[in-house]
Amino acid sequence: MVNGKKVIVVLPAYNASKTLKITYNEIDFSIVDDVILVDDLSKDDTVEVGKKLGIKHIVVHEQNKGYGGNQKSCYNKALELGADIVIMLHPDYQYTPKLIPAMTHLLASGLYHVVLGSRILGKGALKGGMPLVKWIANRGLTLFQNILMNAKLSEYHTGYRAFTREVLESVNYNANSDNFVFDNQMLAQIWYAGYEISEITCPTKYFDDASSINFKNSSVYGIGVLKTSLQYRLQKWGVAKNKIFQAR
Repeated sequence: MVNGKKVIVVLPAYNASKTLKITYNEIDFSIVDDVILVDDLSKDDTVEVGKKLGIKHIVVHEQNKGYGGNQKSCYNKALELGADIVIMLHPDYQYTPKLIPAMTHLLASGLYHVVLGSRILGKGALKGGMPLVKWIANRGLTLFQNILMNAKLSEYHTGYRAFTREVLESVNYNANSDNFVFDNQMLAQIWYAGYEISEITCPTKYFDDASSINFKNSSVYGIGVLKTSLQYRLQKWGVAKNKIFQAR
């Protein structure tokens, strides 16, 4: 708890048994009140590892709902448990849990309602092993989105995010895709709702046990990013309406 605010870390998991323990053990429980593990029908023993670690709140999907569907379960459960601050941390250890205190304090102070851990600020992405083709795609898509959304983020594609309860109760994230583009739609919703987004430098690690989407899913994601940006601009112009921008 920070400044009287309940802090919950959510772990959207799929086949994360090899990295869940090291991720969980780096969480600072002097400020984190609860952890939620949502397992998207893993083929390994992710759930069993979570139980052995003592995670009290484990949600197991009866069918695979996808990355976006997993996050919906994460945030819905966190709100149900009374979270004031929710931090989404991948349990594949690609992002360091050691940034949780910094991200939490930025939100608990009231300065921001959203914090992103950016791999692009500094030299974290390439230094951490991000493939050059993904780095180039990241830069191109981010430039396109910044122009259409009249914003200035270093990247829109990080999976390390923290939100206040107010944001999660305001944006209609349950209307978003169940696929990877969920992340991008959520940032578009946040901009549309008028919230400011903070970024902090985040080192990242690319290694065999870290999750990574394949070329097909990357292509689908890229097209979804372009579509989301256009939908945002048309919504702002009043030319078209999309349900994801309706208030929750």
